[in-house]
Amino acid sequence: MVHLLETHALTKQFAGFVAVKDVNLRVRKGHIHALIGPNGAGKTTCFNLITKFLQPTSGSIVYDGRDITRDSAGAVARTGLVRSFQISAVFPHLTALENVRLGLQQPTGLTFSFWKPTRVLYRLHDRARELLEAVGLSEFADTTAGEMPYGRKRALEIATTLALEPELMLLDEPMAGMGHEDIARVSDLIRKVSENRTVLMVEHNLEVVSTLSDTITVLQRGQILAEGSYDEVSNDPAVREAYMGTGGE
Repeated sequence: MVHLLETHALTKQFAGFVAVKDVNLRVRKGHIHALIGPNGAGKTTCFNLITKFLQPTSGSIVYDGRDITRDSAGAVARTGLVRSFQISAVFPHLTALENVRLGLQQPTGLTFSFWKPTRVLYRLHDRARELLEAVGLSEFADTTAGEMPYGRKRALEIATTLALEPELMLLDEPMAGMGHEDIARVSDLIRKVSENRTVLMVEHNLEVVSTLSDTITVLQRGQILAEGSYDEVSNDPAVREAYMGTGGE
């Protein structure tokens, strides 16, 4: 069993308040791993620690066999560990194609070169269109992102994340604010993009978690309460009491 990401006794303390305590997380390569728990359980703090938006108080983070505990957020992203956020992070005044192209510009040294002649950036168009097709957005290529339906914006964000060629994608509540149709579409998309990469996601929608995840880690008060398959954690009495309620849903 190969673990692409591991945390060892990961702890974060804020002025005496312990948000994350001794979290030992192991994300298996090629799997979809979900991090769930009630509000305030420490899920987003864990994400911020792993992606280096926060530095841990103690403990360590190992990605692809290398200790990244003290690396910067930018350095971590360049290793192939890329995060998408709970709120759709696209440029609303640019087209879908232009948004994806910006992601593609990063490894080329043309990042944020809005002023470059079109011919210089044209070689990125084919790959940008391939990514839009991969997430079902071909028809929106020339649509301004701000005019796109919310669920399609989230798909666009995944396309821009894929443009960075991540080995590990961290998705922060990818279904937040979506209706049933969009949830089904984005769930299918996550399943598709996970075929050749690893996904770690925070998600409140337990139906989504149950159908997508290979492994689920349940957090409570910053600590791991349970871990396993959906059937295993949903039948754990402590999890039912802390998170799922008496019905387990």
